[in-house]
Amino acid sequence: MEFLKKAIDLIAMGQVEEALDLLQEKQKQATDDEKFMIADLYYENGFFDEAITVLNQLLKKYPNDGQLLTRLAEMHIELEEDEFAIQLLNDVTEDDPAYVASLIQLADLYQAQGLFEVSEQKLLTAKNIAPDEKVIDFALAELFFSMGDLGRAIVHYEKLKAHVEEINNIAISERLAECHALLGHYEKALAYYMDMDTSDPDKMFKYGFTAQQAERNEIAIAQWERLLEVDPHYHAAYYHLANVLKEENMFEKAYDISLQGISYDNFNKELYFLAGELASHLQQEEKAIEYLEEAIALDSDYQEAILLLVQIYSNNHQYENIIELLTSIQETGVTDPIYDWELAKAYKEEELYDQALNSYQQASSYLQHDSDFLEEYGYYLVEEGRTEEALPILQKYMQLVPEDEDVFSFIERLKLSSDE
Repeated sequence: MEFLKKAIDLIAMGQVEEALDLLQEKQKQATDDEKFMIADLYYENGFFDEAITVLNQLLKKYPNDGQLLTRLAEMHIELEEDEFAIQLLNDVTEDDPAYVASLIQLADLYQAQGLFEVSEQKLLTAKNIAPDEKVIDFALAELFFSMGDLGRAIVHYEKLKAHVEEINNIAISERLAECHALLGHYEKALAYYMDMDTSDPDKMFKYGFTAQQAERNEIAIAQWERLLEVDPHYHAAYYHLANVLKEENMFEKAYDISLQGISYDNFNKELYFLAGELASHLQQEEKAIEYLEEAIALDSDYQEAILLLVQIYSNNHQYENIIELLTSIQETGVTDPIYDWELAKAYKEEELYDQALNSYQQASSYLQHDSDFLEEYGYYLVEEGRTEEALPILQKYMQLVPEDEDVFSFIERLKLSSDE
């Protein structure tokens, strides 16, 4: 066995070729047990072909050995030769000590191929043979989780939770939290997250998100702030943290977090939008415009950012800026009736009545069920002396808002004027 220890030491020192030469020399005289260990050493260091060669030699001598068959199958899975691995695993006999392990491996392979019923059948067979084997309960739970059968997954995860906290580096509490969160049981999910002590950024992010969904913003804020201390490059946390701070009316802190996020991720349009929204709320109009323009530069059809920028321009009576913004967006090929409506209002304020009329007409094809638009458009047509066109527009408005007595009276007056 000394040669195995020497080979391991050579690999640790980076002398891989020397280690391979030693193993190839010694395996000719090695015992069967030593050959199995040599194959394992090859496999652990990524020399799959060499490992498979050694195991195939042993398999010729022991053709029905389950340990050899499952180990070979594992190596062929690593090489993405799943069909060959399935053949090997199906050769393991029911009386072999490795039979249960082969069923678990087969279930995993069938699950990866989307053959969930076959996978479940293999696991249930294994469960009948080894009812107390926790790995089988875990495999069943993971199978149901991947299928979206969350109720059955929860049953198996809870069975495991009574005995173990973690299997295969997966925390059972985290899986239970995820299942309950996906079912909308946010309070239950949160209870499982609170049962965990983790500094893993992904888990902390999910913990915070679940807390937010459970309307426990104070927990969400604490988790995401801690997450950013652990990993300031975790980009997604900045937007969510800033957003929940905004919900809590902590506008200045939210603004600072959004700017920190931009410093790490300057291609995130949502962060620019949120920074612009918060800057506007803090009455920093120039900054708001700057960040919203950045958001729109990243996505010329970012409607939320475009309409907020239009609103800021409108509040400041900067109608020329609205016209310039929306016409430039339309020139990129982006169309939206809301943009035509906003253009119409801006043209009207700038006393460019023909352009305003044209924009109203463009918008009207798509906003036939928007009562606010119909009312505004109808009144504008009356102002332009186009009463005959205004009447059907206002009547359509009345169908949507029949209780509006002012518009009803206005229509009646229009009809009387027309008759005269």
